[in-house]
Amino acid sequence: MASQHQPDYDVITIGAGFAGLGLIHHVREAGLSIRVFDKASDIGGTWTWNRYPGAASDSECYYYCLTFSKELLQEWSWSVRYPGWEENLSYMHFVADKCDMWPDIQLNTEIVSADFQEDTGLWLVKTADGHEYTCKYFISAMGMISEPVIPDFKGMATFKGPLFHSARWPEGLDHAGKRVGIIGCGATTVQMLPVMAETAESVTVFQRTPNFIMPAVQKPMTPEWEKEIKENYDEVIDKCRNHVFGMAFDSPVGRNLADTPPDEVQRIFEEHWTRGSFRFVFETFDDLLTNPESNRVAGDFVISKMKEKVKDPEVAEMLTPKGYPFFAKRPPLDHGFYEAFNRDNVKLVDIKDREPIVEITETGIRTTKNDYEFDIIVLATGFQAYTGAQEALQIRGRKGLLLKDKWEDVSSSIMGVFVADFPNLFMITGPQAPFANLPTSIEQNIIYIVDCIKKMESEGYDICEPKRNEEEAWVAHTAEIHEQTLMAQGDKVHSWMMGANIENKKPRVLIYYGGANVYYDKMRESADAGFPEVEFKHKAA
Repeated sequence: MASQHQPDYDVITIGAGFAGLGLIHHVREAGLSIRVFDKASDIGGTWTWNRYPGAASDSECYYYCLTFSKELLQEWSWSVRYPGWEENLSYMHFVADKCDMWPDIQLNTEIVSADFQEDTGLWLVKTADGHEYTCKYFISAMGMISEPVIPDFKGMATFKGPLFHSARWPEGLDHAGKRVGIIGCGATTVQMLPVMAETAESVTVFQRTPNFIMPAVQKPMTPEWEKEIKENYDEVIDKCRNHVFGMAFDSPVGRNLADTPPDEVQRIFEEHWTRGSFRFVFETFDDLLTNPESNRVAGDFVISKMKEKVKDPEVAEMLTPKGYPFFAKRPPLDHGFYEAFNRDNVKLVDIKDREPIVEITETGIRTTKNDYEFDIIVLATGFQAYTGAQEALQIRGRKGLLLKDKWEDVSSSIMGVFVADFPNLFMITGPQAPFANLPTSIEQNIIYIVDCIKKMESEGYDICEPKRNEEEAWVAHTAEIHEQTLMAQGDKVHSWMMGANIENKKPRVLIYYGGANVYYDKMRESADAGFPEVEFKHKAA
């Protein structure tokens, strides 16, 4: 018998990015009510927070989007291959407007806690301003890369100018003519540096670990290209659904570098290099991420391309990745990053081996060797991936168990969706889900979650109880697959993709490396089998 307690909403979701908007569509289609909360002043998720100069998607526009409506796919037009944050945000407004999603969204509202109520089987959600809401289903749509990592440098509070994380860019900040220091040299800096260097007096990049960086090859969306895409959108979506990385790529189908003559390897690499995007990895050879020697050859090729662009041999040496495999860290795409180091107003500082940062001063950054003066300091120091957003909240499950405490040693889940001891809690692309083209993964997650909710509603269940043995099995399965990859090379891989950028936590397996397409299949098999990973219960009135 269903519970007599009536929640304020059937579903409460935190996060008004791709996941929040997709949920509104699918939950409403299921005939249920939903409230999407976001502490930001606008929808957009990543694209409302990340407004730094040069911020853009690394996935190509035509599959970096929601696909639940064929009409929307046909009606919207992109301007370039990799849209900047403004265009991505405009697209999300277009979706929200066309689908009348605004009544289900509440912005400028920070959720501080969510507690499972043992007596009612509902979730109690509290806001920072003291309001309380209840729901039957609580869904995290906060994103896998949304909680910034703020380093704890001595003296940070003393700096006289603006000092901020790149994902919290101050509105109206003008960097023209200013001396800018950027701490961190990951994907954000790769995008930001070329743009800022054009007008800043100087830009100094403090780098810990150099990246393998591949070419983006930005280009406009022509009418001919757009027509081809829109006439074949079903095929595009199908390619994403069935690709290991969730992207609309073709497969090299059994072509291994290890079995290919060296001159042919170079020809194939050169051909795909000029095309840009992650196609260089996924459309050249099947064994780049599994065969260490094939991986080394590919990495050497990438490095050789960098050295063709960077004029100063010392700077090129500092930008050369060492000691970890190609693609063990997610490689950024280049929009002029390397060429920026040929400018007189750009400097690179190695803070890992040559001159570590000692402190932040009133006027800039002091290393073991130099004092650098800046007007602006940008912390491009990354994010607490996969778990950070959930752990920033007080999410309590059965017997008051705090999710952050449960994840102290192992960020365990079932397929990145369910967590044992947290009934009726769902996560979209949570820990131990694949790292892939996010809109594809988000939509597959949403379909799976809403199918589970529809089963509960149609069969009168109150509680979805994830099974602990199934969680243990998924953790073990994810770890086993991880061990078979080049990511598992001991201390060589110091990556945010392993949580290694979090000082007070040991690295752990945060990603399912079995392939996004395999993962999507597993969710479909689970749904078709009636969700055997969880126990459905009736709660007495």
